[in-house]
Amino acid sequence: MRRHISWAASSLLAFVLVCEAGGDAPFTFRGEIADSQCALNVHSLTRSHQEMLKSKSMGGTSASCALYCIKYLGGNLVLTSRKHVYHLDNQDLAMKYIGEKVLVEGTLDSKIDTIHITKIQADQ
Repeated sequence: MRRHISWAASSLLAFVLVCEAGGDAPFTFRGEIADSQCALNVHSLTRSHQEMLKSKSMGGTSASCALYCIKYLGGNLVLTSRKHVYHLDNQDLAMKYIGEKVLVEGTLDSKIDTIHITKIQADQ
């Protein structure tokens, strides 16, 4: 009887651990590397660089606008995907692709909406 209880308990524990680990499976996200200021509507009504580029005060491209927002307005890099904004844990990796459409491989921490990047590349 003890063997059956011990086996059942061990099986249940293994099942729980596998289910928990499954939440950390890598996933590929597609979107654009942008700054949090524009993407989260801090100073943009369209969640884009559109208004800032029209004003010509923050550069002429999405990349220059994002760099300005990061350097002078306290923003950080995010991945925008349709209407969703994901924070990125590795700003250095993302910086190489600022203003570009990318594929980001990583795990999502849904509690804080942050992608833990394992790989990033241009989306062609």
